[in-house]
Amino acid sequence: MVVIRLLHRIEESIVALLLVAMALLVFIEVVLRFGFGTGYMWSQELTLLLSAWFVLFGISYGLRVGALIGVDAVVRRLPPRLRRIVSTLAVVLSLAYCGLLFYGSWVYLAKMKKIGIELEDLPIPVWQAYSILLIGLALFSIRLLEMLWGIFRGTCEGFRHTNEAEESMQLAEELKQKAARQ
Repeated sequence: MVVIRLLHRIEESIVALLLVAMALLVFIEVVLRFGFGTGYMWSQELTLLLSAWFVLFGISYGLRVGALIGVDAVVRRLPPRLRRIVSTLAVVLSLAYCGLLFYGSWVYLAKMKKIGIELEDLPIPVWQAYSILLIGLALFSIRLLEMLWGIFRGTCEGFRHTNEAEESMQLAEELKQKAARQ
């Protein structure tokens, strides 16, 4: 459990750091470009790279905190035992998909390393910059394995999703109550 909590903390810190770095880089570039008529050639490439890293770390984080959007209207209506079976199947298929993407990413990155090319505007080898493919898929797979273990133990029913319709209705109700008080 200590290792998992450490992984959670590291993951949250990296997601926050990437978001802050990306926001600062974009802010500085906008000020330089529109305020002083100059800028850095490499800032757009680095911003895209940071956003890719942010998204791939964010997928794992989103799965952990239940922030991913999903359509589970049918699954919610199933009896508990069938819901567990469907959830197990969904997690296993997701793991298989991650495995395929991981393998494809491994082959791609191996070729990029063998070729030895660098990014267009930054002196960073492509295979290192795109290594987030392997890191992100590995983290996502760990989260899926955690979920699968939770399903087997009975502590988890499967994917937790945000329910945008419920959240929207709740926000609308809060706004209505706020307006009535004023």
